[in-house]
Amino acid sequence: MGQGLWRVARNQQLQHQGYSGQGYLTREHGRRIATNNVSNSSHRKQAQGGIDIYHLLKTRKSKEQEGFINLEMLPPELSFTILSYLNATDLCLASCVWQDLANDELLWQGLCKSTWGHCSIYNKNPPLGFSFRKLYMQLDEGSLTFNANPDEGVNYFMSKGILDDSPKEIAKFIFCTRTLNWKKLRIYLDERRDVLDDLVTLHNFRNQFLPNALREFFRHIHAPEERGEYLETLITKFSHRFCACNPDLMRELGLSPDAVYVLCYSLILLSIDLTSPHVKNKMSKREFIRNTRRAAQNISEDFVGHLYDNIYLIGHVAA
Repeated sequence: MGQGLWRVARNQQLQHQGYSGQGYLTREHGRRIATNNVSNSSHRKQAQGGIDIYHLLKTRKSKEQEGFINLEMLPPELSFTILSYLNATDLCLASCVWQDLANDELLWQGLCKSTWGHCSIYNKNPPLGFSFRKLYMQLDEGSLTFNANPDEGVNYFMSKGILDDSPKEIAKFIFCTRTLNWKKLRIYLDERRDVLDDLVTLHNFRNQFLPNALREFFRHIHAPEERGEYLETLITKFSHRFCACNPDLMRELGLSPDAVYVLCYSLILLSIDLTSPHVKNKMSKREFIRNTRRAAQNISEDFVGHLYDNIYLIGHVAA
């Protein structure tokens, strides 16, 4: 923000002074003459009994004011562009100086949609007295409530008309929001399998390599810390979704959802083996190929070898 304002102020200052290639030497010569005059005047004042400190401070203050840009004097498009880089706290502070600009609904609408990409209220006719600034405060309050108690947080959003009582709408909200605590979100999705089903269908794994698709999946839906029924449910849903997004690839490789399920489990175990400091004897590529093909015989050796290389070079699929 400070650098942006400085550049705008500096550019306007240069334009005001008219620094062109032809007139630069003339102005530079005049500046030196003016500097010499000021210097001679200062020496005369020193000789006469000292420098006028008040005059110097007043001149310095006026120069500082000339270098400070007033956003209200700029075109609205430029002012809004500058303010759009602020977060909610800084925008509230800016409203103390530029009240009309910083309170503009377009800025607060951008803040809402950049943090909470989907809300049911976005697609509705706004009620009388609707304000995106007020909506931002409600979304922030609801997110904090969700991170303390997921059920209460979702009920808060519904009570304010922000979300509709629909698994699909809740899933879209979760998918497009990054402010929710992943541990609380995992608990909520484990209880709301209907929301989990819709959340899985929002992922598009078309033309993605299997380990990379699994990483993307676990970035949105965090894996549990230990094996269990919930992890098996996640891998099962991912396998069916991955096959649905890549039907041609599945036919080419001869893979089924059950085979992808086996591969996902193998990738998770391999990730733990290669990244855990407690495992001293790491699984070799040959061992991984042998163990995987023993569980899924139709998979080609080259494909399984590429899976191993991906984990070895990039890392854990569920980190």
